[in-house]
Amino acid sequence: MRVGFIGLGSQGGPMARRIVEGGHPTMLWARNPATLEQFADTAATVARSPAELGAACDLACLCVVGDADVYEVGCGENGLLASMKPGSVIAVHSTVHPDTCRELAKIAAAQGVSVVDAPVSGGGLAAAAGRLLVMAGGDAGVVERCRPVFETYADPVVYLGELGSGQTTKLLNNLLFTANLGTAATALSLARALGVDPDRLSEVVSRSSGNSFALNALGGIGGLERLAGVAGALLQKDVRLVVDLAGRAAGDAGAVLAAADATLALMGHPR
Repeated sequence: MRVGFIGLGSQGGPMARRIVEGGHPTMLWARNPATLEQFADTAATVARSPAELGAACDLACLCVVGDADVYEVGCGENGLLASMKPGSVIAVHSTVHPDTCRELAKIAAAQGVSVVDAPVSGGGLAAAAGRLLVMAGGDAGVVERCRPVFETYADPVVYLGELGSGQTTKLLNNLLFTANLGTAATALSLARALGVDPDRLSEVVSRSSGNSFALNALGGIGGLERLAGVAGALLQKDVRLVVDLAGRAAGDAGAVLAAADATLALMGHPR
């Protein structure tokens, strides 16, 4: 497939490089031309606009920040859908509201373009190693067409069902991660108050039943305060999105939301 990629940040950049190294003809576009410099040693080409990229590609992958960015790049002025051909595909790797993908799909369908939601988990190091997790939703046949590209940077690629199910799954994962961050940080703080070295507690818990990805993340980045500066606003956004979904479905988020809210408050990013 001829692949286009937009969103070349700390995670998208390594994803795009893996696509190029996987042998797929690849075209890139970026708002900030400086982010393209990392591809100077590759065979990737550069588009002057999302529309130019869309015209040249069978699959356009988006790894931009939020819902507004997906709309702008996808169907804004000089966006992908200004030029994409029937039979081509947009894959939304960003973590956004499922309705954003559904609305984009309605617009795209008018010209025979498919949309799959394919948020990712793992970060830049996992992308560079080809070990991201892709949570895919949409038409099963379209996802299978895209799978060889996804598998250049992801293992596994998990198909979850109809369009939007990938985003819903990613938001639930991030809700649980946010909740776990607060409980882990509080446990480490309590350890200090009780005379136990938090680093030694982490060493023990990481090999015991209380282990979690959140606990290890706190140790790797240097505590909740530092993580707040890196990811606090993004986690706040994701918790808000999943609360909206839960409200529409009359679902009870219960203890996991209470813990996530406590975490956001500790991070200085209350919901």
